Amino acid sequence: MENSSLIVMFTLSGLNETKENKYVYFSLTLLGYFSIIFVNVTLMVTILLERTLHEPMYIFLCNLSFNGLYGTAGFYPKFLADILSDTHVISYAGCFSQVFVIYSSVLCDFSTLTVMAYDRYVAICRPLDYHSIMTNKNVGKLILLSWLLPLSCISGLISLSARLPLCGSHIEKLYCENWSIVRLSCGPTTLNNVYGYFVILVFMGHVFFILYSYMKLIITCRTSSKGRGKFMQTCVPHLFTLINFTIALLFDTMYSRYGSKDFPQSLRNFLALEFLLIPPLFNPLVYGLKLTHIRTRMMRTLCKKHRDAVHEGSGGK
Repeated sequence: MENSSLIVMFTLSGLNETKENKYVYFSLTLLGYFSIIFVNVTLMVTILLERTLHEPMYIFLCNLSFNGLYGTAGFYPKFLADILSDTHVISYAGCFSQVFVIYSSVLCDFSTLTVMAYDRYVAICRPLDYHSIMTNKNVGKLILLSWLLPLSCISGLISLSARLPLCGSHIEKLYCENWSIVRLSCGPTTLNNVYGYFVILVFMGHVFFILYSYMKLIITCRTSSKGRGKFMQTCVPHLFTLINFTIALLFDTMYSRYGSKDFPQSLRNFLALEFLLIPPLFNPLVYGLKLTHIRTRMMRTLCKKHRDAVHEGSGGK
């Protein structure tokens, strides 16, 4: 048996089927990653440059996009290198770093979506108090909290996993994941399980708060035509984002704990990657297309660039 003191590298599985078409997979993955970077950076730059978008809802949206870039940065560069490599390994420290980045990003998504739900609740259910509650100072506190809680939870999770003696180094996944490391332990993991359930309960509380806020929103919007307009304009994208992210995370959780080796490798890979591909790409597109102010600003910027290009072309003649 291997001892954790001797384990300095982990082996990742899941890429065995890509050897024959590795350049095709590399190109598609690179295109997907560039698309994620492009749509999120475009949304962030649009919000930061347009003064009329310097409102709490758009600042929280900017934070959501930044978190999407942060989380995917913990996966795609390493994954792209693995596609072209014949050996799919990662160092002990690198593995835990990847766990920290990916899963703190996951929890930060939940925290940010909860903060966004609170913002919509105040805007629609308590419109007269909105500006006194959602001050710049309070917005900063909410953003800070949306990062500190996930980072603290994941730090505790990693600290507990790092102390475990390991009797193996093969992780049956495309990237490092905490549960996969815990399953390699040849020591007791009760404390890890208890702490893991505690983290789950904390973020289930986030989900219940979001559901509660939406119940209040729906009740309020039934009696207010203005409220219904705000709900359709700003809450529907948030709801789509929440559903999309929850389903993606559910896929990953089910795969990690109950995935069978009898599943085709391509299906297992999809279940493992869905939450790292769909939400970071889907969220900015939904908000960019649905929210009028962002869509208008983007169209204005594109039209300005087109006019400048035409003007330069005419001047050249």
